[in-house]
Amino acid sequence: MDEIVRKLAGVGLPAVVLLITMASTGLAGAAAITAALAMLGPGGMVGGVVLLGIIGLASDALTKYGLTALLTGIYEERRRRGESLQSLCREINSLPITKELKLIIKEHIGCI
Repeated sequence: MDEIVRKLAGVGLPAVVLLITMASTGLAGAAAITAALAMLGPGGMVGGVVLLGIIGLASDALTKYGLTALLTGIYEERRRRGESLQSLCREINSLPITKELKLIIKEHIGCI
């Protein structure tokens, strides 16, 4: 088991997500992998593989830059691409984050 744990730890968060999803299927072997991947993504198995890749990229970025920097960067880019300030501010208000972080992001993109 130590060898398997070392290999899965090398993959990181996507491996954890896949393991939990596989366990929730109630299946074993290849059927569990197939069902888990299909459950993860909107496009069946392919969508699940893509989602695991996105999870890997997101967790790596969070480790490198932190949540504040990533969220302010995302909302700045969306504003530059032409999304309305009003809709972005509404969306930020509905995020499940602290009020302080909401204020930082809103100030950064010009909601305040």
